[in-house]
Amino acid sequence: MNDPRHAVAEAGRRLHALGMSPGASGNISVRTPHGILVTPTGRGLDELTQDGLAALDADGAHTSGAPPTKEVPLHLALYARDPSAQAVVHLHSTHAVAVSCLEPDDPHSCLPPLTAYFVMRVGRTPLIPYAAPGDRALAAHVRAVPFTFRAALLANHGLVVTGADVEQAVLAAIEVEETARLHLLLHGRRARPLGPAQIADLATRHNVHWPTVPPAPSTGGVQPSVKETSGRHLKPQP
Repeated sequence: MNDPRHAVAEAGRRLHALGMSPGASGNISVRTPHGILVTPTGRGLDELTQDGLAALDADGAHTSGAPPTKEVPLHLALYARDPSAQAVVHLHSTHAVAVSCLEPDDPHSCLPPLTAYFVMRVGRTPLIPYAAPGDRALAAHVRAVPFTFRAALLANHGLVVTGADVEQAVLAAIEVEETARLHLLLHGRRARPLGPAQIADLATRHNVHWPTVPPAPSTGGVQPSVKETSGRHLKPQP
Protein backbone atom coordinates (compact mmCIF):
# COMPACT_ATOMS: atom_id res chain seq x y z
CA MET A 1 0.00 0.00 0.00
CA ASN A 2 1.30 3.48 -0.87
CA ASP A 3 2.18 5.89 1.90
CA PRO A 4 -1.02 7.95 2.41
CA ARG A 5 0.86 11.26 2.33
CA HIS A 6 2.45 10.35 -0.99
CA ALA A 7 -0.92 9.16 -2.35
CA VAL A 8 -2.64 12.46 -1.48
CA ALA A 9 0.15 14.63 -2.91
CA GLU A 10 0.25 12.60 -6.13
CA ALA A 11 -3.54 12.71 -6.45
CA GLY A 12 -3.49 16.49 -6.11
CA ARG A 13 -0.93 16.88 -8.87
CA ARG A 14 -2.84 14.49 -11.13
CA LEU A 15 -6.18 16.25 -10.66
CA HIS A 16 -4.63 19.68 -11.17
CA ALA A 17 -2.90 18.49 -14.36
CA LEU A 18 -6.30 17.32 -15.64
CA GLY A 19 -7.72 20.81 -15.05
CA MET A 20 -10.11 19.60 -12.36
CA SER A 21 -8.97 21.86 -9.50
CA PRO A 22 -8.80 25.49 -10.70
CA GLY A 23 -6.84 27.93 -8.57
CA ALA A 24 -6.60 26.89 -4.93
CA SER A 25 -9.87 24.94 -5.03
CA GLY A 26 -10.44 21.32 -4.09
CA ASN A 27 -9.43 19.15 -1.17
CA ILE A 28 -8.52 15.52 -0.52
CA SER A 29 -8.44 13.41 2.62
CA VAL A 30 -7.51 9.86 3.54
CA ARG A 31 -8.12 7.76 6.65
CA THR A 32 -5.11 6.58 8.63
CA PRO A 33 -4.80 4.37 11.73
CA HIS A 34 -4.52 7.60 13.77
CA GLY A 35 -7.33 9.61 12.18
CA ILE A 36 -7.40 11.58 8.92
CA LEU A 37 -4.86 13.35 6.73
CA VAL A 38 -6.35 16.26 4.78
CA THR A 39 -5.09 18.93 2.42
CA PRO A 40 -4.39 22.39 3.86
CA THR A 41 -6.44 25.51 3.37
CA GLY A 42 -5.49 28.06 0.74
CA ARG A 43 -3.16 25.83 -1.28
CA GLY A 44 -3.58 24.58 -4.83
CA LEU A 45 -3.63 20.81 -5.26
CA ASP A 46 -0.55 21.12 -7.47
CA GLU A 47 1.35 22.62 -4.52
CA LEU A 48 0.83 19.73 -2.12
CA THR A 49 3.78 18.15 -0.36
CA GLN A 50 3.86 15.09 1.83
CA ASP A 51 4.92 17.20 4.82
CA GLY A 52 2.38 19.94 4.15
CA LEU A 53 -0.80 18.03 5.00
CA ALA A 54 -2.93 18.53 8.11
CA ALA A 55 -3.36 15.66 10.54
CA LEU A 56 -6.67 15.26 12.39
CA ASP A 57 -7.78 12.77 14.98
CA ALA A 58 -10.81 10.54 14.38
CA ASP A 59 -13.14 13.28 15.66
CA GLY A 60 -11.70 15.88 13.30
CA ALA A 61 -9.59 17.79 15.84
CA HIS A 62 -6.43 19.27 14.30
CA THR A 63 -3.40 17.54 15.84
CA SER A 64 -0.47 18.62 13.66
CA GLY A 65 0.63 20.10 10.37
CA ALA A 66 -0.79 22.97 8.33
CA PRO A 67 -4.23 24.45 9.01
CA PRO A 68 -6.77 22.11 7.36
CA THR A 69 -9.30 22.89 4.65
CA LYS A 70 -12.52 24.46 5.87
CA GLU A 71 -14.36 21.49 4.34
CA VAL A 72 -13.34 19.12 7.15
CA PRO A 73 -16.99 18.76 8.33
CA LEU A 74 -17.97 17.61 4.83
CA HIS A 75 -15.23 14.97 4.81
CA LEU A 76 -16.16 13.77 8.30
CA ALA A 77 -19.84 13.46 7.31
CA LEU A 78 -18.92 11.23 4.37
CA TYR A 79 -16.69 9.01 6.50
CA ALA A 80 -19.42 8.73 9.12
CA ARG A 81 -21.96 7.67 6.48
CA ASP A 82 -19.78 4.88 5.10
CA PRO A 83 -17.24 3.08 7.30
CA SER A 84 -15.78 1.43 4.16
CA ALA A 85 -14.81 4.82 2.68
CA GLN A 86 -11.08 5.39 3.05
CA ALA A 87 -10.63 8.56 0.99
CA VAL A 88 -12.63 11.64 -0.03
CA VAL A 89 -12.06 13.93 -3.01
CA HIS A 90 -13.90 17.26 -3.35
CA LEU A 91 -13.43 19.34 -6.52
CA HIS A 92 -14.81 22.38 -8.32
CA SER A 93 -14.32 20.85 -11.78
CA THR A 94 -16.04 22.85 -14.51
CA HIS A 95 -18.64 20.42 -15.88
CA ALA A 96 -19.64 19.03 -12.50
CA VAL A 97 -20.12 22.56 -11.17
CA ALA A 98 -22.23 23.42 -14.22
CA VAL A 99 -24.51 20.43 -13.64
CA SER A 100 -24.74 21.32 -9.94
CA CYS A 101 -26.38 24.59 -11.04
CA LEU A 102 -29.15 22.78 -12.95
CA GLU A 103 -32.42 21.49 -11.57
CA PRO A 104 -32.14 17.67 -11.54
CA ASP A 105 -34.57 15.50 -13.47
CA ASP A 106 -34.14 12.65 -11.00
CA PRO A 107 -34.17 13.31 -7.24
CA HIS A 108 -31.89 10.33 -6.70
CA SER A 109 -29.25 11.19 -9.29
CA CYS A 110 -28.61 14.53 -10.98
CA LEU A 111 -26.44 12.68 -13.51
CA PRO A 112 -28.24 10.11 -15.68
CA PRO A 113 -26.94 6.57 -16.34
CA LEU A 114 -25.38 7.48 -19.68
CA THR A 115 -22.60 4.89 -19.67
CA ALA A 116 -21.93 1.52 -18.12
CA TYR A 117 -18.76 2.81 -16.47
CA PHE A 118 -20.59 5.63 -14.72
CA VAL A 119 -23.06 3.13 -13.26
CA MET A 120 -20.29 0.65 -12.37
CA ARG A 121 -17.74 3.04 -10.89
CA VAL A 122 -19.91 5.76 -9.39
CA GLY A 123 -23.60 4.88 -9.10
CA ARG A 124 -26.39 7.32 -8.44
CA THR A 125 -25.21 10.83 -7.65
CA PRO A 126 -27.66 12.95 -5.67
CA LEU A 127 -27.71 16.74 -5.63
CA ILE A 128 -26.99 17.94 -2.09
CA PRO A 129 -28.96 21.12 -1.17
CA TYR A 130 -26.95 24.32 -1.13
CA ALA A 131 -25.03 25.54 1.89
CA ALA A 132 -22.06 27.89 1.94
CA PRO A 133 -18.65 26.21 1.52
CA GLY A 134 -17.33 25.11 4.88
CA ASP A 135 -20.69 25.61 6.60
CA ARG A 136 -21.67 22.77 8.89
CA ALA A 137 -25.11 22.82 7.28
CA LEU A 138 -23.50 21.25 4.21
CA ALA A 139 -22.31 18.30 6.29
CA ALA A 140 -25.80 18.04 7.80
CA HIS A 141 -27.34 17.88 4.33
CA VAL A 142 -24.93 15.05 3.42
CA ARG A 143 -25.80 13.12 6.57
CA ALA A 144 -29.52 13.53 5.82
CA VAL A 145 -29.50 11.78 2.44
CA PRO A 146 -31.73 8.72 3.03
CA PHE A 147 -30.00 6.33 0.65
CA THR A 148 -26.55 5.00 -0.09
CA PHE A 149 -24.26 6.91 -2.43
CA ARG A 150 -20.55 7.19 -3.15
CA ALA A 151 -20.64 10.45 -5.12
CA ALA A 152 -22.73 13.60 -5.00
CA LEU A 153 -22.90 17.04 -6.51
CA LEU A 154 -23.11 19.95 -4.07
CA ALA A 155 -25.61 22.48 -5.38
CA ASN A 156 -23.91 25.47 -7.05
CA HIS A 157 -20.56 24.25 -5.71
CA GLY A 158 -18.89 21.09 -7.03
CA LEU A 159 -18.48 17.34 -6.70
CA VAL A 160 -17.53 15.06 -3.85
CA VAL A 161 -16.71 11.35 -3.98
CA THR A 162 -15.48 8.63 -1.66
CA GLY A 163 -13.34 5.63 -2.46
CA ALA A 164 -11.78 2.50 -1.03
CA ASP A 165 -8.45 4.37 -1.34
CA VAL A 166 -7.19 7.63 -2.81
CA GLU A 167 -6.72 6.13 -6.27
CA GLN A 168 -10.29 4.84 -6.43
CA ALA A 169 -11.65 8.19 -5.23
CA VAL A 170 -9.67 9.98 -7.94
CA LEU A 171 -10.95 7.61 -10.63
CA ALA A 172 -14.53 8.12 -9.45
CA ALA A 173 -14.08 11.91 -9.50
CA ILE A 174 -12.79 11.74 -13.06
CA GLU A 175 -15.78 9.57 -14.04
CA VAL A 176 -18.21 12.07 -12.48
CA GLU A 177 -16.61 14.98 -14.33
CA GLU A 178 -16.64 13.11 -17.67
CA THR A 179 -20.27 12.09 -17.20
CA ALA A 180 -21.18 15.68 -16.35
CA ARG A 181 -19.47 16.79 -19.57
CA LEU A 182 -21.42 14.21 -21.58
CA HIS A 183 -24.64 15.25 -19.89
CA LEU A 184 -24.09 18.89 -20.88
CA LEU A 185 -23.12 17.94 -24.44
CA LEU A 186 -26.36 15.98 -24.77
CA HIS A 187 -28.53 18.51 -22.93
CA GLY A 188 -31.60 19.33 -25.04
CA ARG A 189 -31.10 16.32 -27.28
CA ARG A 190 -32.93 13.00 -27.21
CA ALA A 191 -30.33 11.16 -25.19
CA ARG A 192 -30.56 7.40 -24.74
CA PRO A 193 -29.43 6.49 -21.21
CA LEU A 194 -29.15 2.92 -20.05
CA GLY A 195 -32.52 1.29 -19.42
CA PRO A 196 -33.78 -0.37 -16.23
CA ALA A 197 -32.83 -3.88 -17.34
CA GLN A 198 -29.30 -2.77 -18.27
CA ILE A 199 -28.88 -0.94 -14.97
CA ALA A 200 -30.21 -3.94 -13.04
CA ASP A 201 -27.71 -6.19 -14.82
CA LEU A 202 -24.82 -3.87 -13.92
CA ALA A 203 -26.10 -3.61 -10.36
CA THR A 204 -26.04 -7.38 -10.01
CA ARG A 205 -22.60 -7.70 -11.57
CA HIS A 206 -20.93 -4.83 -9.72
CA ASN A 207 -22.87 -4.35 -6.47
CA VAL A 208 -24.19 -0.91 -7.43
CA HIS A 209 -27.02 1.06 -5.87
CA TRP A 210 -29.56 2.53 -8.27
CA PRO A 211 -33.36 3.03 -7.91
CA THR A 212 -35.49 0.47 -9.72
CA VAL A 213 -38.69 2.51 -9.93
CA PRO A 214 -39.32 5.69 -11.93
CA PRO A 215 -38.25 8.80 -9.98
CA ALA A 216 -40.76 11.31 -8.67
CA PRO A 217 -40.75 14.83 -10.16
CA SER A 218 -37.77 16.80 -8.89
CA THR A 219 -38.15 19.44 -6.19
CA GLY A 220 -34.51 20.48 -6.22
CA GLY A 221 -33.09 18.21 -3.54
CA VAL A 222 -32.82 14.63 -2.36
CA GLN A 223 -36.04 12.77 -1.69
CA PRO A 224 -37.01 9.77 0.45
CA SER A 225 -35.52 6.47 -0.59
CA VAL A 226 -37.13 4.11 -3.08
CA LYS A 227 -36.57 0.43 -3.72
CA GLU A 228 -32.90 -0.16 -4.52
CA THR A 229 -30.91 -2.50 -6.68
CA SER A 230 -28.76 -5.16 -5.11
CA GLY A 231 -25.71 -4.52 -2.95
CA ARG A 232 -24.88 -2.60 0.15
CA HIS A 233 -21.81 -0.73 -1.08
CA LEU A 234 -20.48 0.25 -4.44
CA LYS A 235 -17.28 -1.57 -5.32
CA PRO A 236 -15.06 0.51 -7.62
CA GLN A 237 -14.06 -1.50 -10.66
CA PRO A 238 -10.83 -1.41 -12.64
